[in-house]
This record gives sequence, C-alpha cells and structure tokens, in this order.
Amino acid sequence: MTLKTENEKTPKEPRKVRQSKRNDVALPVLGLLGMLRWAWTQLTSMKTALFLLLLLAVAAVPGSLFPQRPVNPSVVTQYLKDHADYGPILDKLQMFDVYSSVWFSAIYLLLFISLIGCVIPRAIAHWKAWRSKPPRTPVRLSRLPVYGTLVVPSEQQLGAEEAARQAAAALKKRGYRVDLRPASDDGGPGGKATLASVGAERGYIRELGNLCFHSGLVGVLIAVAIGVLFGYSGQRTLVEGDTFVNTLVGYDQFNPGTDFQSSWLAPYSIQLDKFDVIYDRESPGHFGQPLDFTAHLTTKDSPDATAKKQDLKVNDPLSIGGTDVYLVGNGYAPVVTVRGGDGKIAYQGPMPSLPTDTVYTSTVVIKAPDAKPKQLGFVGFFLPTAVTDSNGVAYSADPDPLAAQLDLNSYVGDLGLDKGAPQSVYALDVSKLTQINGPKLPAKGIVLNAGQSYTLPNGQGSISFDGLKRYVALDIHHNPGQVWALGFALFSLAGLIASLFVPRRRLWLRFGDHEDGRTMVEYGLLARGEDHGLAGEGKAVRAALAKAWNVADPASGAPRGAAQAQNRTQSTSEKDM
Repeated sequence: MTLKTENEKTPKEPRKVRQSKRNDVALPVLGLLGMLRWAWTQLTSMKTALFLLLLLAVAAVPGSLFPQRPVNPSVVTQYLKDHADYGPILDKLQMFDVYSSVWFSAIYLLLFISLIGCVIPRAIAHWKAWRSKPPRTPVRLSRLPVYGTLVVPSEQQLGAEEAARQAAAALKKRGYRVDLRPASDDGGPGGKATLASVGAERGYIRELGNLCFHSGLVGVLIAVAIGVLFGYSGQRTLVEGDTFVNTLVGYDQFNPGTDFQSSWLAPYSIQLDKFDVIYDRESPGHFGQPLDFTAHLTTKDSPDATAKKQDLKVNDPLSIGGTDVYLVGNGYAPVVTVRGGDGKIAYQGPMPSLPTDTVYTSTVVIKAPDAKPKQLGFVGFFLPTAVTDSNGVAYSADPDPLAAQLDLNSYVGDLGLDKGAPQSVYALDVSKLTQINGPKLPAKGIVLNAGQSYTLPNGQGSISFDGLKRYVALDIHHNPGQVWALGFALFSLAGLIASLFVPRRRLWLRFGDHEDGRTMVEYGLLARGEDHGLAGEGKAVRAALAKAWNVADPASGAPRGAAQAQNRTQSTSEKDM
C-alpha cells in the first residue's frame, strides 16, 4: 500500500468528467413569483384576449339553444319535464342560466382583466412614444421608398437653417410632429457640411385608435356588467281600464339584477285607456292581417304629477321613470261572472286569453277558488267571430269581435291554489278535478255569446259572459348601463376606423448650402407597414415645400419667383422619385 504525505495533492479528475460537468446546464428555478409573472404575461397578451373574446361568443351560444330561466321559468320547467333523462344534467351545467353561470362569468371576468392588462401597458408606451422626438435622420435618404430633391435658388436668400424652419412650419400644417435638428458633421447633398435637418412623423392616431378600440371594449364590458347588476326587467298584462303602478306587486313577472334594490323603482303609473288594431280590409291576399297596433295610455311620472296622454306602438317604446316600456303582445279579455252554488260571486272581471292564430282563436282559463260548495275551473276557447262549419265545429273567421263566443268545459274540485304553490293563470291542472261539462258529457259543453249566462249542473253555480275588453302585454326594461354601452361601442368603432385607415408615416429632410449660393434639399418618406398612398404623400409634401419656399411648382413645371433655371433641376429630381 502506498501512503500519501500531507504535501501530496489529490489526483485531478479525468478531463472528460470535468468537461461533462462544464457542459451541464443549470436550469433556473421559476418559483411562485415567477410563475405568477408568467401567468400574468400570458393572460394579458393580445392573443389570449382574442381567444377569450371568441370563447365568450361560443359560450353565449347555449343561451339561444336552451330556454333561459330568468326569461321564462315556466318554459324551463316544462323542458325539464319533457326531457327527464338529460334535462337535470343540463341544469347542473347551468345551461338554463347561461349568462349568470359560473363558467360564463369566469370567461367574462378573464376577458375583462386581459383587455385591461393589454391596454394599460400599451397606453403608457404610446404616451412615451408620442412625447418622444422622431427618429434620427438616416444617412442615406435615397434608400427610402419615396425620395426626391429640391433646390432653393440663390435669389431666395434663405439659407439652409431658414429653409429648414419654413419646411418645419409647412409640415406642421400637414399634421406632422416636427423636430428641427441642429447642424451635423455628415456631408449634405451640396457637398458641404449639413447645416440642418428635419425629422417628422404623423399617424400616431393609428395606434391611439387601436387603444381606443380596446378601451371601448372594456367600457362595453363594464356597461353590460352594470346593466346586469343594477338593472331589472318585468312583464305585465294590462286590460283596458286597468292601471299599472311600478311596484313589485304590480308586475306579473319580475327579474331583478343581482344587486338591484326594490326601493330604486320609480313610482310611475300607466293606465290603458283603449287599444286599437287596424286590419287590412282591401287586399285579397292579405285580408284580415293586422296593419297597426296602438295602445292609448294615460301616464303619470309620480303620484302627484300631471297625467299625460301618450301612445305606445310596436317598435316605438315608451320611456318613463328610467325604463323602456315595449308593446310585445295583445289579445282579448272576456268579462265573465262566476257564481258558486250558494249564489255568491266567486269571480268577476276580465280574463285575458292567449291567441293561437292570426284570427285570434284564443285559449281561456278561468279559476274561481272562492266558489262554494266546491271550487270551479273553466277551460276552453274564445272566438272573436264564431262560425260553425258543416260538422258543427265552431271556429273564428275574423280577428274583429263581430260575433264573440266562449266555448268552455267546466270542472269542480280542489284547484290547488290554497297550498301556496305558484301556478300559471293560463293553465289548469285537471288531473285531480271532476269534469261536469264537456262535449262527451250529458250536459255538453258551455257555449256563451256576449250577454248570455249558463247554469252549471248539479247546483254547482253559474257563469255569464258579460262583455269584452282588449289587453296588451308590456315588457318593461331598466338598464342603467345601456346608454354607456352604446357610447363605448361607438367610441370603439371610431377607434377601429382610425386604426385601419390612418397611415403611419415618417419624413426626413436634409439641407445643405451649395457653393453657388443655392440650398440643396433632399427628402425621403417611409411608412410603417403597407401604405399605398405613400407616393401620393411624397408629391403632396413636395408641393407644400415648393410653395413654402416659393420655388417652381413641381406639379405644373411653371416657374415661380426669379429662378428660371430651376425647371431643369426640377425635371431631373422628378426622375429620382
């Protein structure tokens, strides 16, 4: 065994081992902060913003494919009954509440953050670029896409510096940001040292328009969110002679925003005085079709305000109390009186019917829960102009009430209203009721013309058809962000137009004094991106400079001023362009 002394060194590792260690790459540790910075960079990129915008549009598609609970909850309930196999799955996925679902809100919020993260850094960079000077003058202007030279004759006695100042003033009139540079040591076009040069830029509105476009999108998102949070919508059926007061109990259906407070409701009122419909009575192919709907209203902005007469038409909403009232439907409301077996009135008043065709054949449901000894219910049709065919079946031949008729079946039993469960006024569950009138029963169905009454069998009561009124269906909307959304949309559109059609251009001029006293000028233009109008801009700049220096007009070749020999120089310089 060989022993090593203290002075002896440990043998070095083989060279190939050291080489392999030397070639090893030390990967940096990203860490939590680095991961968050990377995630923020990815989220605020324009590519991600565009992807989220597309994803938001795709996520909105189920809202048009499936009924939405905030709009019509009864349709959603019926859809779940008709599709018991996969309906509950869709409900758990919030397909019936798309626009308030967790996943739609997440996409909406991420898009909002992404757009803000895109716009703010770009706005700061654009502000700095706007305040900065144009780039330095290139050494060789002749390499630019548009290049030309001009000569200021010695008779003008301008000199390079004065010519540069006049050129700067002319360029400012054309909308350029101008920077007048001092003398430099590089050789000018006249062979002497350059006395001055000018750098100019225009088209910063292009980038500003791009920022305005994205800022407008952010504004639209904010306005839509305000409307969803603090707005509301509701529906009300209003019969002629009745009054709607803007309170919660006044609505047939009310859909408030997430953070809406009922105390914000403006206390206005709307009374339906009369509803007129004009039908086509002349065209053979369109006889009986409606031409115009007009609801004559009496409105009051507050209980103490003066009443006003106003008309409501289709596609012409009424604005009152910060809401828009739309006319979305109409129909007939037969006035009936239902008495129980004890002779007391169980129900009296108009009952709106639902039209099913263009001649207003309408379904009617009448409920009398106060009837004694048993509750009464009626289901049937209302015919504005009743006509009987050869088989004895009645139908409506005209939408005007020329021969109004009620065809009803009657039922007795528990209507289910005493349990507190909500029910539609336009539907009657007859599964637990006993039918006492109908076509297949000995008592037959109930047929009532205006002014007639009918006594129910077995002493259950009576029903009379007392008259006829019309009703309108009103859709009421309050959206505090609606005007802002429109304003931001127009602002975004204006920014988009500017970003598409405003060119970004740069222009440089270099001046030099010639030995014979003339001032030699060369200019060049450069566009950022594709610009088909750059050559035309070069000609326009050349004309503006010639006018400022009072030299020959390059457009016509006619001399201006004292220098006749300038024509030859102008012709030569045109070839350079």
